[in-house]
Amino acid sequence: MTNWEFSLACAKKLDENDNLRSFRDQFHFPSFSENYLVYFTGNSLGLQPKLTKSYVLKELDEWAKWGVDGHTNAERPWMPYHELFTEKIATLVGAKPHEVAVTHSLTTNLHLLMVSFYRPEGKRCKILCEKKAFPSDQYALQSQLKFHGFDPDKDLIEVGPRQGEYTIRTEDVLAKIEEYSDEISLIMIGGVNYFTGQVFDMKKITEAGHKVGAMVGFDLAHGAGNIILNLNEWKVDFATWCSYKYLNSGPGGVSGYYINEDHVTNEEIPRFAGWWGHNKEDRFKMPDKFSPIPTAESWQLSNAPVISMAAHLASLELFEKAGMQNLRAKSIQLTNFLEFIINEINKDSTINLEIITPKNEAERGCQLSIVAHGAEKKLFTELTKQGVVSDWREPNVIRIAPVPLYNNFEDVYRFGLILQNALKL
Repeated sequence: MTNWEFSLACAKKLDENDNLRSFRDQFHFPSFSENYLVYFTGNSLGLQPKLTKSYVLKELDEWAKWGVDGHTNAERPWMPYHELFTEKIATLVGAKPHEVAVTHSLTTNLHLLMVSFYRPEGKRCKILCEKKAFPSDQYALQSQLKFHGFDPDKDLIEVGPRQGEYTIRTEDVLAKIEEYSDEISLIMIGGVNYFTGQVFDMKKITEAGHKVGAMVGFDLAHGAGNIILNLNEWKVDFATWCSYKYLNSGPGGVSGYYINEDHVTNEEIPRFAGWWGHNKEDRFKMPDKFSPIPTAESWQLSNAPVISMAAHLASLELFEKAGMQNLRAKSIQLTNFLEFIINEINKDSTINLEIITPKNEAERGCQLSIVAHGAEKKLFTELTKQGVVSDWREPNVIRIAPVPLYNNFEDVYRFGLILQNALKL
């Protein structure tokens, strides 16, 4: 039990005891509002670290100075630039360094990984995913099925919530895997559902998938930088994520991916090849045949996009200093405080604010998804007018996400105050 209060004094006390509070000063907050701005949409686009500009300008200066020779002579040479991320990303997602790489974009990586890990054969041709996955995932899965000559209406298995519920029970996912045990080729789920904020039990799902002979992958767009991940320990086959949400690397920022060590040295796995995935020893000898690097790097196609990667590097250095375990501990406390304040407001409100994100800390990250019964979008519009940057998702959900790197407890209190006032209008 806590002795929390819905008060500024309580919020300030919590901020005083926050060991990560100084990281807030490392970010730019939007300046377009005259009100106290509550930025609670890091689950869509993270704020810009103050380091970012200098990191990007550094590479522009190196380009101006060296031209093509920047690939070898820049302070951070461009040719191996992607290697700067290996240790940092591996730590962030619970992987070994040879299992990860950073390049391309999220859905591009998802397609490239499915080239290798969706290999339908005979009856085993179906893909299992969660219902109301992020649309880009659904489109990717549907198109992969069509590409292989299958019918998404029949061969895409979607596991949804039970009647009257918003989130998906783990036992229902496992039951569906068992039901189609000899027909599933691939399980591909958003590890954290974008709509409800539900964190799936990736370990159990992976074990169940492997038991029936399926490959298992996750879209971690809402997981990387938000929750603790142990991809190697869970024996996940593959995963990919973007860097512009919780990883604060700018709009359309580069993507990362993970491939389990059991696969990375297997030269027989089909893949779409490009020269940046070719063995480094003779890459520039321009051999006629592709020879894959015996790491996750072999799924790379082209040179590192250095300018956008510079922004990613600036953010990852902050994660390295803060520590993911510390960030997760603060995230839990921030989100619990937010839940507490919403419940306090509910006591006196005629409009029911229903939190549809799981209450269990292990089943959610920092996002809470709220249905304001009877108010819906007009409430969201009013919150926006009063300085809350949040997110609306049809048909009736407001998504709010206090991010531990730059949000604080006073933000949560201010949000509660604005929400309380908006409900009275």
